[in-house]
Amino acid sequence: MPRNVLVVSDEDHATGATTTSDGCWTHVLWGQFSRQLLDSREVDLLVVVASAERLTRADLLDWRKGGQRCKMLAVLPPESAREDIEFVLSIADDLILFSDRKELFDLRVRRLLDTSCSESEAAYEGLIGELCRANLVGSDPNFVRAAERLAASARADIPVLITGETGTGKELFARAVHSLSHRRNHPFIPVDCGGIPDHLFENELFGHVRGAFTDAHGEQRGLVSVADGGTLFLDEVDSLSIAAQAKLLRFLQERQFKSLGSERWARADVRIVAASNRNLVQRIEEKQFRQDLYFRLDVLRVEVPPLRERPQDIPLLARHFLVRNQPKGTLKSFSPSAMRRLMSHHWPGNVRELLNVVQRAIVFSHGPLIDATDIALSQEAVMPQRQNFRAAREETVENFERGYVQELLVRHHGNVTHAAREAGKERRSFGRLVKKYGVRALARAAGQN
Repeated sequence: MPRNVLVVSDEDHATGATTTSDGCWTHVLWGQFSRQLLDSREVDLLVVVASAERLTRADLLDWRKGGQRCKMLAVLPPESAREDIEFVLSIADDLILFSDRKELFDLRVRRLLDTSCSESEAAYEGLIGELCRANLVGSDPNFVRAAERLAASARADIPVLITGETGTGKELFARAVHSLSHRRNHPFIPVDCGGIPDHLFENELFGHVRGAFTDAHGEQRGLVSVADGGTLFLDEVDSLSIAAQAKLLRFLQERQFKSLGSERWARADVRIVAASNRNLVQRIEEKQFRQDLYFRLDVLRVEVPPLRERPQDIPLLARHFLVRNQPKGTLKSFSPSAMRRLMSHHWPGNVRELLNVVQRAIVFSHGPLIDATDIALSQEAVMPQRQNFRAAREETVENFERGYVQELLVRHHGNVTHAAREAGKERRSFGRLVKKYGVRALARAAGQN
């Protein structure tokens, strides 16, 4: 059946785009747009071409919140701020920039108009999301906020910058962005920018043809070509030299590249996800990172919090790593003293350090119980040196109590009576801890997921 598409734009921003579907296209100006216009038409897809300010119109927001099943595709200017893009993603089903190629626009329109998706396909989409999120272990509010931004970012086919300290799991987040996007059936290609010598960067990314240099005995595809249709993950992008950054920027602007020794330009349809553990703004001020490249990469940002800022997740992560790494046929667990030792550590190496500690504990522990003596931490002080003894002790106790109470509530699906019984405490006393740390609602939600 023909599909009805309504395009709303300014006169000088008309898309002029066509699609191979049998849709009936109607174009109106923003001056003619109103809630009454939408209510009076049968619209299968609404394409809005405007700045983010246009999309804050009350009639449009009310219409979207009114339970309308019509899909919405937003087309924004390429210079749109990250905050504007994130706002638009909260009300639109998909987003594209003016600078993107016409074939990408056509692809988005066909996807949003496709009604052939069966219930089994919809269930498959949900399963993909659940499997992806299963690898992101955590219920601390700081981590949950980052995961929510991740899910929103995955829907838009625009660059994502993932920031965070070493060992926080930035590549895991990048893989989740890829797995939750429509590109998940295409390659995910990680690029260790810090491990590529400057003189080999162009060859690694764009490849070469036979005879391009002395040892070029055959043709070699670059990583950009290998990632065509999928996601190119640029890890430690801040480690690239200024010369390498210029070559990367040209590709991001043109979406074209030339292999070394070739006279022909080639195209690659890849989504860029970059990661850095350094302050890129500071690197720009130090003349070590190009500002124009920064603005190309920093469209959507996801900041992964360090482990010390999500203490509630330490018990969850420790047990998660324990289950995944202990030998088959064994059933180990942490003693209370071992968990207290884990909770008291500052974790400068973040989640990666915790994984290493758990793996060592599995190897060196005797019997089913991992004790505090089996927890081999780094030589760094257990708590930051800036704290005095009393403050360190209070923080350690609070972190342990919060994590312990939350874990029990998750295990008993929010039932305070059952959780208190397992803890060996009176219900009233345990309830005071629940109220003190405000973990009941969070634990109940985690238990349902």
